[in-house]
Amino acid sequence: MLMLTQILAHTPRWVFVLFALLVWLGLKQLAAGTVSLARVTLLPIAMIGLSFYGMLSTFGDSPVALLGWAGAATALMLAVQRWPLPAAARFDAATRTFHLPGSAAPLVLMMGIFFTKYTVGVLLAMHPELARHAGFALGIGTLYGTFSGIFSARALRLWKLAIREGRMGLPAARA
Repeated sequence: MLMLTQILAHTPRWVFVLFALLVWLGLKQLAAGTVSLARVTLLPIAMIGLSFYGMLSTFGDSPVALLGWAGAATALMLAVQRWPLPAAARFDAATRTFHLPGSAAPLVLMMGIFFTKYTVGVLLAMHPELARHAGFALGIGTLYGTFSGIFSARALRLWKLAIREGRMGLPAARA
């Protein structure tokens, strides 16, 4: 318990603010709602950026970490983008908004990225040599890539819906 207290005491205050912000953003997505096309795009970009930054800030340009990240991000993006959207998901081409059911997935993914970054930071503070361990770099890079791939696939599925609905909503071309 003393070690946990020490870890939390040495955590910068902005980390707790970021945690609260991510929890708030994730909890908002538990409820059904209307979301703009821009927000459907920007949140995944921000989370993918945070994931990639977490990997780069820990391992620099380590080929092993980059390979883990890229491989996992690609594999998960290709797999998850094939999953069907929830039946209640709709796109309104006129307002360029999505009507989405609530989901815990964004909260889980955001917490996954946050706690991975936090845990890796604590581990490296206690054992700096881990940053040079290829297995650690591959594992953490792969974990960050997993989060990125799922976030990108979720956005891609919604973009496909928007494109499909946008085409259906267009008037027929004159011959």
